Amino acid sequence: MATFPGNPSMAQRIGRLLPTLTRSHRQMADYVLAHPLQAATMPIDELAATLGVSVATANRFARALEFEGYPQFRAALVLGFEATLAPVEKLRNKLEHSATVADVFASALAQSQHNIELTRQALDAQSCEQAVAAILKARRIYIAGFGSSSWLGGLLQRSLDPYCDNVQLLASVESSSYGARLLARLKPEDLLIAIAYPRYFSDTILLARRAHDAGVPILALTDRVTSPLAPLASVALYAHTESQYFANSEATVLALIEALCSAVAHSAKDSLKAATQLAESVLPWLHGNHASRLRADADAAAPAPRKARTPSKSPKVSK
Repeated sequence: MATFPGNPSMAQRIGRLLPTLTRSHRQMADYVLAHPLQAATMPIDELAATLGVSVATANRFARALEFEGYPQFRAALVLGFEATLAPVEKLRNKLEHSATVADVFASALAQSQHNIELTRQALDAQSCEQAVAAILKARRIYIAGFGSSSWLGGLLQRSLDPYCDNVQLLASVESSSYGARLLARLKPEDLLIAIAYPRYFSDTILLARRAHDAGVPILALTDRVTSPLAPLASVALYAHTESQYFANSEATVLALIEALCSAVAHSAKDSLKAATQLAESVLPWLHGNHASRLRADADAAAPAPRKARTPSKSPKVSK
């Protein structure tokens, strides 16, 4: 019970009071210990139905554990799961209020706009300069981000690739073990860009800590100074990611990534040449590209070849 996830004191309390519990209450205690996260998210009627007991029995179980009632028991059970359960609780609150589909669209877009504006206002000019300088001077750039951050990392890698010689994404089918292997090659002249937002993936933090211990500079893209990435970073850029329905607003992070890559493109040497080469390289894959239209136009404008004349027969002259 000492390894009970979330709030260890709940396991200790159940262990202390277990001899005094009734058979039904012991059944409930076993379920809570085996499924603490599920129990923390269930209203009393749902927990009672799951275990086949009455709501009154569930209330008496909470009081048997020396709580005033079920709400106090559930609040204690949530302790230690706050970050994990935050999106669940926010969604629960939103679903309690009726809204049309159009209302949800408008609200989500308004929140993204608000998050981006807060992120813009909180930008630190020196940190922006340091982030761009770190990217442009790095010999190699590795991007670490797992979960939803792996998708954001892929977009970051794609946007930096035209202006940086060696940019690699550590998220792969091999997961963090692939990143662990590659990180062993990093040197102080390289750069690790680590992306983590609540709920923070431990793999990203672990890889960032290993890079930090090896003296590798770290650019952190995260949400606040209390993020576990912040103390490991040489420089950090922060994004407000509040969302009513999800753990984070990915739109805000994407906006920050686009801003960062725009600054890199503006500051990089030969950025115009790189953009031109990129445009030329993708041209054959673009629908209705100029080359095909030119060929079609040229074919249409070419004069039709003249047909060989058939010699006409001279009319017979009557004698």
